[in-house]
Amino acid sequence: MLKRVFMAPDPGRTRLRFAARAVLGIGAAVVVCGLAGHSLAGAVTGGLAALLALFTVTDATVCGQAVTTALLPAVGLPVLVAAAELHDHPVARDLAFLAVIGAGVYARRWGPRGHSLGVFAFMTFFVAQFLHATTDQLPELYAAVLLSVLTASAVRFGLWCYERRLPPAAVPAPPGGTGLARVTTRQAIQATAGAGFALVVGQLVSGQRWYWAVGATWWIFVNTTSRGETLVRGFRRVLGTVIGIGLGLLVAVPVNGAAAPTAVLVAVCVFGIFYTAAVSYTWMMLCVTLLAELLYGLLGVLDPGLLALRLAETGVGAIGAVLAVLFVLPVTTHAITDAWIRRALRRVHACTAEAAARLAGDPGADPARRVAELEQLLGRVRLSVAPLVHPLNPMLGRKRRARQVLALLDDCAWEIRGLVAVAADPEASHDARLAAACWRVQATVEALTEGGPEQTPAAAAPPAEGTALAHLHGLERALTELAHPLRTPSGSPSVGA
Repeated sequence: MLKRVFMAPDPGRTRLRFAARAVLGIGAAVVVCGLAGHSLAGAVTGGLAALLALFTVTDATVCGQAVTTALLPAVGLPVLVAAAELHDHPVARDLAFLAVIGAGVYARRWGPRGHSLGVFAFMTFFVAQFLHATTDQLPELYAAVLLSVLTASAVRFGLWCYERRLPPAAVPAPPGGTGLARVTTRQAIQATAGAGFALVVGQLVSGQRWYWAVGATWWIFVNTTSRGETLVRGFRRVLGTVIGIGLGLLVAVPVNGAAAPTAVLVAVCVFGIFYTAAVSYTWMMLCVTLLAELLYGLLGVLDPGLLALRLAETGVGAIGAVLAVLFVLPVTTHAITDAWIRRALRRVHACTAEAAARLAGDPGADPARRVAELEQLLGRVRLSVAPLVHPLNPMLGRKRRARQVLALLDDCAWEIRGLVAVAADPEASHDARLAAACWRVQATVEALTEGGPEQTPAAAAPPAEGTALAHLHGLERALTELAHPLRTPSGSPSVGA
């Protein structure tokens, strides 16, 4: 796990810059809140608002990111009002919280912006419970949110906007459908049901910290689609929390809210959250847990009993998520993974066609852009297949087939990258055999995605053929070999669960 985090590739040091900017932006927001005379509660609220503005906004373009960031207070402040107004009315407060959860998950159907606004709305209600916010605190909390979002925006879009030098990120939309066939609709119902369980049982465990259980359920559902993904994420959340609590006993409890060491450790935790998020949910949760412990130390309520309670509430939230994905409109791993694989294979064909057009002399063809889209889709395939290749998965046959699918898709990606590199060479010339090879690739993709007849593997490519044709031949062979694991009978689906 350590190797995965610290040895994982970081092209262009994007994760490092992402994390370093977060420390700068959140630190600046907290300082601004302090200079404005805000209390500790205001500083915590402002820091969280800045964290969310820097972490959750993932639109493909800088302009889109700026618009989404500007919309965050418009969503968060009304939720903050509702949470404060209902502070002394538990039943109404609980129903409002569940409504925010359902709406927040449902909003994912509108892409990254809907996801960001949904997360911000949920976390605004959550922090109101964390701070026991009341109506007399609202003016200060409003100001803290606005000042912090503005400060974070100044850092992100002014002082250090490294995204301006990067090509727009390709963000694949989730699988579609209508009504209850749509994944976001089913997940909204699942998340609300799971959070309802966590809310009720969490209050039986603790009338003061019940919201931890609800928060655990919510975050287990974030960035997951199928029941397999959700189960794995729940396991990783509990594991990260356990490790974080153990570390908190060694670090946060002895520090006990001392200002200087707490500030340093908080900065380290913020860096860790942003740096590890893309490669290890367990490590990210470790950092989140330690950050929460340090904040409780600042509030003067941290002790070993509180840490044990956090673990119990996290377990309740995880159970709520598991029950919801298993019994409430379940979305199978097979259905979701099949949809992502089909989209990735269609993108393989699009990459091939663009590269062939470029080799044929079309200056408007842009295979590099298609490759970026393919990489995004393959990342989503790996995420959806993760439950099947997890070490705890007892279904060895499915695990083997899932690994075979991933290996062959990686082979496809390697051949595509090689083909695109050849096409980028201005001296590369058109070969009449390219068209025939591209047609064979197209036929193979159609056979895999539309249920057409299986293709016969191509004969070995003779050395006389050019590099582009060699890559096309390798791509055709990898696609042909995919037919076996992808066409396994439904009783033992290659990527199902």
